[in-house]
Amino acid sequence: MKLAHQSRARAGLSRRTSTYIKAQAVASPVPTAAPSALKSDVAKIAVLGASGYTGAEVVRLCALHPNIKVTVLTGDKQAGKNFSDVFPHLVAATNVPKLVKIDDVNFADVDAVFCCLPHATTQEVIKKLPSTLKVVDLSADFRLRDPVMYAQWYGHEHAAVELQKEAVYGLTEVYREQVKSARLLANPGCYPTCSQLPLYPLLKAKLILPEDILIDAKSGVSGAGRSAKESNLYCEIAEGINAYAVGSHRHMPEIEQGLSEAAGTPVTISFTPHLINMSRGMQCTSYVKLAPGVTADDLRAHLAATYEGEPFVRILGKGVIPHTRHVRGSNYALINVFPDRLPGRAVIISVIDNLVKGASGQGLQNLNLMMGWSETTALLQLAMFP
Repeated sequence: MKLAHQSRARAGLSRRTSTYIKAQAVASPVPTAAPSALKSDVAKIAVLGASGYTGAEVVRLCALHPNIKVTVLTGDKQAGKNFSDVFPHLVAATNVPKLVKIDDVNFADVDAVFCCLPHATTQEVIKKLPSTLKVVDLSADFRLRDPVMYAQWYGHEHAAVELQKEAVYGLTEVYREQVKSARLLANPGCYPTCSQLPLYPLLKAKLILPEDILIDAKSGVSGAGRSAKESNLYCEIAEGINAYAVGSHRHMPEIEQGLSEAAGTPVTISFTPHLINMSRGMQCTSYVKLAPGVTADDLRAHLAATYEGEPFVRILGKGVIPHTRHVRGSNYALINVFPDRLPGRAVIISVIDNLVKGASGQGLQNLNLMMGWSETTALLQLAMFP
């Protein structure tokens, strides 16, 4: 971002806050593309676990990508079926293959892989793939850098520790340069994406305190996956809202990992997720303590400066409340900051589509960078409304 833009965005900051920002702010580089190593302009892509929601979303987005040809779709339980039989809304995607079992795939004919498999399953599959493949993993298997932490939260030892060391965490707006050179990309979870986008730069600039961060998070039911579960039946979720995994959700250590890096000190959050009676969408409402001399307006100004020029993150006008319906089907994140009625605190609201920016869309954004394509390719769809 240009310094002139930064100066205008920070014009209203207090002298104390300006000092913080000049010393600490992380500017977002203008998105660029790394040189492509492909001999052809078109990459052959395999989608593993294509019969789930995130797999279907990858195929939907790739249908508009000029540099991608989906040549492999796997779904062991649906093997042999046409993709449109599993997802009728993609009936127009006539140029994709039938679903096959993973064991039947010839990866010699593939350039890159989207792995949309459940955690634990993923690490076993990826460690057997040719090391020449670019891999975007949408599971949680490679997000946590500490294998001890992974074992603690997922209940078993990691089966591919060497690959875990290699993986690049793909919160694109923060780790863009590392993503460009990644071979194995750990795509962030939906809750970590939605919450870290506003909190990471504010902690980095020391505009908020690293203690007493409370995150109230709500997700559409698609975040629970497509497998048949009693808790996801219509009568279980209709006409209501419910908290789940209270105090034990596995996205907590992922969020804390990123926020601790930003703050330069260990950060422990209070995080409670809720299931909302809607198919897709996510909102994180974060309650934070302001650093001395800092106001809610200062937070908003810093976020506006940080994300100036970013293609997919928007800081809304003062007082405008982000709505999940305004990002539905898109790769955009909407954020705003509000003063809390409690002195010294602020409320930050961020929204994304959990299946797009929270999963498959950010995955494609990262693959674009990994392959040397324009970052926004096939991702500029505006939100669907109503």
